[in-house]
Amino acid sequence: MTQDDKKTPGQLSRRCFLAGSAVLGGSMLMSGFMNRVWAAGSDTPEKKEIRVGFIPLTDCSSVVMAAVKKFDEKYGIKIIPSKESSWASVRDKLVSGELDAAHVLYGMLYGLQLGVSGPQHEMAMLMSLNQNGQAITLSEQLKQAGVTDAASLQKVVQASAKGTYTFAQTFPTGTHAMWLYYWLANAGIHPFNDVRNVVVPPPQMVMNMKIGNMSGFCVGEPWNQRAIQDGIGFTAVTSQEIWPDHPEKVLGTTSAWVTENPNAARALTAAVLDASRWIDTSDANRSETAQVVAARAYINTPLKTIQGRMLGDYKNGLGKTWKDAHRMRFFNDGAVNYPYLSDGMWFLTQQKRWGLLDSDPDYLGIAQKINRIDVYKQAAAAVGGINLPSSDMRSSTLIDGKVWDGSNPADYANSFAMKR
Repeated sequence: MTQDDKKTPGQLSRRCFLAGSAVLGGSMLMSGFMNRVWAAGSDTPEKKEIRVGFIPLTDCSSVVMAAVKKFDEKYGIKIIPSKESSWASVRDKLVSGELDAAHVLYGMLYGLQLGVSGPQHEMAMLMSLNQNGQAITLSEQLKQAGVTDAASLQKVVQASAKGTYTFAQTFPTGTHAMWLYYWLANAGIHPFNDVRNVVVPPPQMVMNMKIGNMSGFCVGEPWNQRAIQDGIGFTAVTSQEIWPDHPEKVLGTTSAWVTENPNAARALTAAVLDASRWIDTSDANRSETAQVVAARAYINTPLKTIQGRMLGDYKNGLGKTWKDAHRMRFFNDGAVNYPYLSDGMWFLTQQKRWGLLDSDPDYLGIAQKINRIDVYKQAAAAVGGINLPSSDMRSSTLIDGKVWDGSNPADYANSFAMKR
């Protein structure tokens, strides 16, 4: 037995690091991260207790299960999940340091980096937490008016005075806003000129639709399914129909926190990555996860509201039932979790499209700064058995047929006929 083999479970062996460092290559030199760590001769996390914020949504599952199933203990830390009331609260507590990290909207991190989600802060994205699993819900009133899809909605909107219909999303630079705008625009509905646009925290969506405050909303599960069960709405489109295997929530923090706590950042990422793999290993694990997160401490909703769609069993409230080939994914052999630069850049293109940015930013440079691929690769090496892609970019085709691969972001951002 070597000296490395005698390390405690909370420590990563030097041999494990060296095995993983071959994969890291130039990114290690660029960041200087492990130079500091190994110069000190220790990989012990600087913080043992790490407070991680989350919003009550199904896609917080990997953060919750990392704590509940004690994956965190393997890496020498204790994750303390902190239930938050809104994305604005998550933002404020992240930048103030009240939270160490959070289950957070991808576009929020990029917006904070550029000062359009709030006061400018240097941010860090450690890993992607999930793909897919959001939806756009329309009200029963629209259903009674003959609306069942985007085309029929466009006819109703165009036949009405501008601003007659109100649509809600969860944060101006967030994922739900971008899915909603993209879908409306693809149907010929301008999300700012033709309809009203409001921000509502995810847990408040169903109640606000019930009392008539909006005609539609885009949010994560389980609130779309809850609207169907409560008889107040139906699923017009899932987010995976807009962009199959799209990026969604991420594990985010401030750049300063990573600089001050490099070992803790790696340990946190490893614990959540390990939990992500466990969830996706089997439907039995997914069902157990659904049972855990349904509890009052987390999402606080009946198990039946979460479990079906988590397993890919969908009903749209209009009589259609299907097994979704692009259900919410937490791992998918590591493909979910990699911090692809192109994923982050896409949100910048949409922020430019909708006037949140006045000019084209340095798309690639910003993504390289925020997406901490170096930390992710170190965590993946620590966990072991995690496949890494051959490129930091990936290609996708969205609902309008446009192909996004990150190669020409400015051209892509300016290619849309409908913009603000």
